Amino acid sequence: MVWEKLKDSLIFTNLEAKTTADVFSIMGGELTRQGYAKDSYVEALNTREAEYPTGLDIDGVGVALPHTDVSHTNNTAIAVATLRNPVVFNEMGGEEEDKVNVNVVFMLCVNDPGGHMDVLQRVVTIIQDKSVMTKIQNAGSKDEIISIIRDKESVLDEEAS
Repeated sequence: MVWEKLKDSLIFTNLEAKTTADVFSIMGGELTRQGYAKDSYVEALNTREAEYPTGLDIDGVGVALPHTDVSHTNNTAIAVATLRNPVVFNEMGGEEEDKVNVNVVFMLCVNDPGGHMDVLQRVVTIIQDKSVMTKIQNAGSKDEIISIIRDKESVLDEEAS
């Protein structure tokens, strides 16, 4: 259900960013412009990331899953970005000095407190597959990223049936 709503206007390929703040400003700004997030969303991303880092090293692919509390959102959406150059994120669950060079960002905007874990689980099923993550990282277009994600989701749905 989450991936069917994936919109090309929330996909960013070869995003130019130097810092996490740049990533949050661009991606979070678009979520705000499109009405998914409230004006407080970008600031909340920065605040939450400082306290609860979201960088993950998935078999050599750096991924980040930034998100906020539901009080900063209006509707559920996921923005996805491949970064032109890696951006350093602090590692989820790590020490302050533990860093991850992130190449792919899945920004979660979830307005249902009960649905947060479901959305997160669906994203985790995608990022746990290194071949899928490599394809996303190397994708040349928004449509290609959407297709890779939806193909993986349909395989998972078939396996669950």
